[in-house]
Amino acid sequence: MNRRPDIETAVRAAAPHALLETLRTLLADAYGALAVELHLADYGLRVLKRLGPPDGEEEPLSLHNSAEGRAFGSQEPREQQVRHGDAVDHYLPVTVRGERLGILTVRLPAERSAPDLVGELTHVADLLGHEILVAERDTDVYQRARRTTRLTLAAEMQWQLLPARACTAAEFAIGAQLEPAYSIHGDNFDWAADADELTLAVTNGMGEGIQASLLTNLAVNALRNARRAGIGIADQAALADQALYDQHRGASHVSTLLLRFELATGRVGVVDAGSPQLWIQRGRTVRRMELEAQLPLGMFEESHYTVQEFHVEPGDRLLLLSDGVYEAVSPAGEAYGDRALARAIQSTRLLPAATVPRAILGELAEYRVTETLDDALVVCLDWFGRQDDDGGS
Repeated sequence: MNRRPDIETAVRAAAPHALLETLRTLLADAYGALAVELHLADYGLRVLKRLGPPDGEEEPLSLHNSAEGRAFGSQEPREQQVRHGDAVDHYLPVTVRGERLGILTVRLPAERSAPDLVGELTHVADLLGHEILVAERDTDVYQRARRTTRLTLAAEMQWQLLPARACTAAEFAIGAQLEPAYSIHGDNFDWAADADELTLAVTNGMGEGIQASLLTNLAVNALRNARRAGIGIADQAALADQALYDQHRGASHVSTLLLRFELATGRVGVVDAGSPQLWIQRGRTVRRMELEAQLPLGMFEESHYTVQEFHVEPGDRLLLLSDGVYEAVSPAGEAYGDRALARAIQSTRLLPAATVPRAILGELAEYRVTETLDDALVVCLDWFGRQDDDGGS
């Protein structure tokens, strides 16, 4: 008997902070679940942290060396026989439109662990993910659980400004990550899509700490305000430039890379207003796209911006990178540079877009060796195109 409708109704009616507790009771009644746990990915995408009341020194789970971590990485349900027990653990990805939140673990008695239940449990995990995103408007429980340490105030402001860390649609898939995750200040990414177009932006406010975060917040909200008024990306940049100049009179500025994709054709408009770089991988060829450099936002009064155009083809991968990536230096003082960056992009070509930024930033950390306070941002976009459109890409 399919009990999903009853479970869905009850979870949607649950208090925002009590989703897991409610689900635990429901799954015990419906399927005889012996245990139900939720692990959420931390801000740095390094570990999975169990949701629950503080219980001392419980270690987070590795994203690489745990059953939960392997299910998170593959984004496929997995199961594992419980040692010294007649039960089976089911590990179910909790993911919303490409955004990987964590893993729901449901322990069932072996005799109840039938293959036809996996589909129902997968639906339950999807439902939980959507409800967590809604619940976060009203509770801090889930955001608190994702932290391995305290965020700086600047980082708190930046994470609240972000749309998500991944997004998938028929025409594209996006993944993004910021480092250092718990003390980021000026770097930011943003996107929005509708039936016809996708707008993607990478922004870097100058300076450090709260000042950089405040500057970026103003720029991103000015860009969003213009975008939501239906204005093109050149005028989005101009209006954000005006807002920043009015506030700071040229004393502070923001670097921005703005892209607008026509979903039906693959035509892309781009405004390069500062330091972020754009790279493209087409087949096995990786190259930096040379764009017309224009003034950063807020540097001068009433700057004028123009749009360049190019086309993407199905199978293309675009990488947007902040200067904290390509200007990173080794202990010997050697810049990361184009060659090392191209190798990193090539080495991650088989990974899905959602995992590429974390992988590239991991390679960057190995090159750099020492910790850095510089922001580093990677956004990866895989372009699939609108395959059923006669115009194609």
